[in-house]
Amino acid sequence: MNNPSPVLKGVHHSARPTWKLRETVEFYRDKLGLPLVHAISARAWGPDNHPDFLHFFFDSGNHSTIAFFYYINTEQPDYTKPVADYRFEATHTAWRVETYDELIAWRDRLESQGIPLIFQIRHELIESIYFNDPNGYYLEITIQERPMDGLDAEDATRTIEAAMEIEDAAKAGHKEFKSIDQVWKLKASETLGELEEFEPTLLVLQAPEFRPLVEEAERNPDYKLEDLGNGYWQISSSGPLVFKRKELGFPAALWNAALTGGYTGAVTEFDRYTLTIDSVGGAK
Repeated sequence: MNNPSPVLKGVHHSARPTWKLRETVEFYRDKLGLPLVHAISARAWGPDNHPDFLHFFFDSGNHSTIAFFYYINTEQPDYTKPVADYRFEATHTAWRVETYDELIAWRDRLESQGIPLIFQIRHELIESIYFNDPNGYYLEITIQERPMDGLDAEDATRTIEAAMEIEDAAKAGHKEFKSIDQVWKLKASETLGELEEFEPTLLVLQAPEFRPLVEEAERNPDYKLEDLGNGYWQISSSGPLVFKRKELGFPAALWNAALTGGYTGAVTEFDRYTLTIDSVGGAK
């Protein structure tokens, strides 16, 4: 008899080090209003060079906490210090709210507490506000615009499987992994089969956030729109496919993912305002 697969029940806590005890407590407890709910005060654990420490927890809602380690009588190593680098900023904590009004209320609270807002941005399923704590750690408060469903999971699988295939080839020395376009093109070829790669074709995930691309295809008599029946629309044309972000009402960050369904042909223009997919033979 097979044992059932174990299932996680959500995040209990995330934890990071801090060398700013008072500032960290005052930020999370007093400015953000997260209750201090638990603290461990301990002598050194494990290795001889491990210091005495405090490990303390703030309630971040829905049975989750955010925690910190304060290592007593230690100097902060350089590799933990904040830097203006996307790799440092990638490690962050994101909290969920349920309504847009709650998101704006949190933005107002940050302003009232003198906490600078880095930006507010909509990208795919979520809209978020971003800010830093006293340690320079990125924090995010977000609202999810719609539930994730089976189509999202299937599309994620296609995306990540294509990316892993390219990574495997790169590790084997066959081809470098240089851009997301490699993922998009492989994803399209695996979805469409034998369709010629030089043809300008855009696959659009059948999710509300990408609907403006489909509406443009419905309006343009030069574009052919087809429901592939597998969670994607196919937009094709005998000439270039051209989409204008502002005319479509696309949020800027979401626009960067406009090709996420995959494409064939050549992207000859993709900036903040215009996306053009041409045939390989027509590419400049």
